[in-house]
Amino acid sequence: MRVLLTSFALASHYNCLVPLGWALAAAGHEVRVASQPSLTDAITASGLTAVPVGTDPALEEVREQPAAAMGPPQVHEDRDEPVTWEQALDFDMVIAPLLLAATNNTAMVDELVDFARRWRPDLVIWEPFTLAGAIAAEACGAVHVRALWGLDVLGSARRTFLDLRARQPLAHWEDPVGEWLTLTLARYSRPFTEEVTTGRLTIDTTMPPSLRLPVGVPVVGMRTLPYNGRSVMPDWLAEPPRRPRVCFTLGGTGGDFLHDWALGPAELVRAAAELDVEVVATLDAEQRARLGQVPDNVRIVDFVPMNLLMPTCAAVVHHGGAGTFSAALLNGVPQLMIANTWDTPVKAKRLADYGAGLYIPPPKLDAGGFRDAVAALVHEPGPRAAADRLRLEMLAEPTPAELVPQLERLVATDRAGKSGDDPGTTRDLGLAERALR
Repeated sequence: MRVLLTSFALASHYNCLVPLGWALAAAGHEVRVASQPSLTDAITASGLTAVPVGTDPALEEVREQPAAAMGPPQVHEDRDEPVTWEQALDFDMVIAPLLLAATNNTAMVDELVDFARRWRPDLVIWEPFTLAGAIAAEACGAVHVRALWGLDVLGSARRTFLDLRARQPLAHWEDPVGEWLTLTLARYSRPFTEEVTTGRLTIDTTMPPSLRLPVGVPVVGMRTLPYNGRSVMPDWLAEPPRRPRVCFTLGGTGGDFLHDWALGPAELVRAAAELDVEVVATLDAEQRARLGQVPDNVRIVDFVPMNLLMPTCAAVVHHGGAGTFSAALLNGVPQLMIANTWDTPVKAKRLADYGAGLYIPPPKLDAGGFRDAVAALVHEPGPRAAADRLRLEMLAEPTPAELVPQLERLVATDRAGKSGDDPGTTRDLGLAERALR
């Protein structure tokens, strides 16, 4: 079986695909990863084969547009009141040009379709922003599957949009996302269907069932295997901490979203250091300078792999990034989330409602409240017990290797439907036999 993985050029989005790519390759399948050129090094560093396509997304230009000045649009689940038709339409009018069309630029989509039609993958797996993967699959006749790295806010938004649009007069049946996909697919003589927006199947790579959004599409869970890129275990991690260890991290992208923080990272690290804990903080040079003299119980690092650090932690403070969030879930670590963009406030609220963490909106940060929140997560038994329950949910999900046979069955069934044959008579008998065991 030939499998094409695809992500636009952002490593934090690609990383969720890596363990599944490894599993597919280990099962004997041919695997390629297509993305814009700037992701090539990250792909090859993960041990998979890169296929550079198109040009890099002009994300800086997008951020400078007036509609993007306040960052990504507010997702529907972050609203206190029911979503109106006007809000649903406004959301789609923003994400269609500023998110989907920008990350899936014309050159990228054209070259991806061209590669897919030449290489003929049986299966295409795409992360949720990279609808180019779905378009390429439709253009070459492959089965395609979405792989989530966070809450399915796009799938939820699509369902909400369609539900609300059905109640509007036909004269107001605008559909910015559907129209963009329709025009794009028409370049390759393919029609738009709703399956393009969600795939035949959705794989949730980070969320345990208790935290997922009810979107109404076929979903299969996959156990998170945190991947952070190239990493080396530092010597100090081999020694058990003498005090409860608290991780403070903004991941690879959190530093871009500090515009509404009432206190900066340096002030928060200083507040946490007043507790009887060891703080491991990932700070850049400017944040480190603002900290001044580093307290004796604080360790400043440029980078540390979350899959290695998290098992040693009593709590983690972060902005809601997918990598840190899922690594903490997998290790049963209570989380304090300072979240302000895309799905992160919703993740934070759902985690807090479950009892496995706390949420502080960035504008409401103050040193005393932050310090008390960290202390509660470290010392109170409730958050740890709730986090352990989520950990057990994560461990009950199939590993990437265990998920491969289900993907094989999906492709075998599709082949059988197209040929009119039983899956056991499709062209790859070994695949069909494994798929139907």
